[in-house]
Amino acid sequence: MPRWVKDNSLLIVNLFLFLFFWGGMAITGWYTYNEEQLSHGQSPIAFPQFFGTGEFFEATFENWESEFLQMGMYVVLTAFLFQKGSAESKPIDEPAPQDEDPRDKADDPRAPWPVRRGGMVLKVYENSLSILFLVLFLLSVVGHAVGGAAAYSEEQAQHGEPPVSAWEYLGISQFWFESFQNWQSEFMVVAVIVWATVYLRQRASSQSKPVAAPYDETGA
Repeated sequence: MPRWVKDNSLLIVNLFLFLFFWGGMAITGWYTYNEEQLSHGQSPIAFPQFFGTGEFFEATFENWESEFLQMGMYVVLTAFLFQKGSAESKPIDEPAPQDEDPRDKADDPRAPWPVRRGGMVLKVYENSLSILFLVLFLLSVVGHAVGGAAAYSEEQAQHGEPPVSAWEYLGISQFWFESFQNWQSEFMVVAVIVWATVYLRQRASSQSKPVAAPYDETGA
């Protein structure tokens, strides 16, 4: 195995799985869309055309939105909150490397450039992970609203009703139903792993405490 593959294998495998399942969603979504078209007496569409439909946009961004919300909130919450015994928590009464002031490393030549630069650049950089997830979440909300409005308007047209804009779709209960049904599941999973890593183990995983670690030992 080439060294660069081993060094980046976690990213590579997850990107492959993302593309595989996203492709599966697109193919099955296309078949489902055409079945609905035929049931309404309309012509089916070609596979490439499906990528431009509101159905595809809504299904994609509705899920991305919840994932970015989950990870962004998790990044922020784990900076301030703790869970005794969990591998997902910083130690409760001990200093953690994540809490070190990067300004103390301003003279370290190996430190990232923003750390050596300091000032507002460092202020943004030390919060850049949560900022990234916030931006991706907001962009996904926009994509969800645009795609959802297009899909909703298409359904409205089939019933002789007027279309809605993306802004109007934000005020419709369907948008919030689609969002909440995903958001609740994301935080349920986070709660499970936070609790489960107190008592359960997976040898060799960075998301688990060492197998022999006591239950009351909080992860770093």
